[in-house]
Amino acid sequence: MLDDLKANNRAWATAKVAQDKGFFKRLESQQAPQYLWIGCSDSRVPANEIVGLDPGELFVHRNVANLAPPQDANYLSVLQFAVDVLKVKDIIVVGHYGCGGISAAVDGKRLGLVDHWLHPIREVAARHQAELSAIADEHKRYDRLCELNVVRQVRNVASDLFVQDAWARGQSLKVHGWVYALSDGLVNDLNVTVAGLADLRD
Repeated sequence: MLDDLKANNRAWATAKVAQDKGFFKRLESQQAPQYLWIGCSDSRVPANEIVGLDPGELFVHRNVANLAPPQDANYLSVLQFAVDVLKVKDIIVVGHYGCGGISAAVDGKRLGLVDHWLHPIREVAARHQAELSAIADEHKRYDRLCELNVVRQVRNVASDLFVQDAWARGQSLKVHGWVYALSDGLVNDLNVTVAGLADLRD
């Protein structure tokens, strides 16, 4: 049933070697990405492709609605490894317009376990209720909630002790917030970059 995928894999590997004979040997010897991408699991948002990076150049953590919850051991393990071992220089939280997790968090329908996972988004929506209620168009309201969620997750990442300890020891590290548009393939920088404790306070 998966023969097409295996054939695609072989064609991809052959093309990589044709372009660069040492590509896989380099990948095998080390992983040294400069970036950690915290994004949504949505299949339409392929992290490496969006920013034109090869395997080995982007460390990736993905979950429903690109959350960075301080109680999630999976996310925290990725964050610590990225910061303490890989010494990434940039952490990018990337949401996307049209995110099903965003709408599912606030549309009142019950889906099961994922409702618990999406609780932080409902908190963001409640905190910004006045702003969101003033947006008549539902799609635009969800898009704004998507942006507000990214801002909240940037704050979560920047508030984490792994990140703050890195800053305390003088490690160069920035946390950024982007939103990807499915409609045109472009990222929107929300200009909420945090490069240290002073930025976080601001």
